[in-house]
Amino acid sequence: MSTHVFGIRNCDTLKKALRWLDQHQIPYQYHDYRRDGLSRTQLEQWCARLGWEALLNKRGTTYRALPAADKEALDEERAIALMLTHPALIKRPLLAHAGQLHLGFSAPQYHAIFAIPG
Repeated sequence: MSTHVFGIRNCDTLKKALRWLDQHQIPYQYHDYRRDGLSRTQLEQWCARLGWEALLNKRGTTYRALPAADKEALDEERAIALMLTHPALIKRPLLAHAGQLHLGFSAPQYHAIFAIPG
């Protein structure tokens, strides 16, 4: 069973997730949005499964730095275009494991996902 972790290397939450996976000796493949890129198709699939509102990180500095016009009347198509242009707008980490997608990181969440007693 393959585990993929998507994010941006300088993200502190991503670093915590990768450290947790390493400590629990769980093999994974890491995909950096900036370095490795991200296709529209992949992002559309994630939006279909999780919702674009869940994927769009409105709490980060990248979102706050966007012009007001970019934030107005956001819909899925505009959000996808913004996330493709500014990958830091995608919440992270995004964990793909056992056919499921999980956003963010907390140790209890990962213990549950990987069925490891906490």
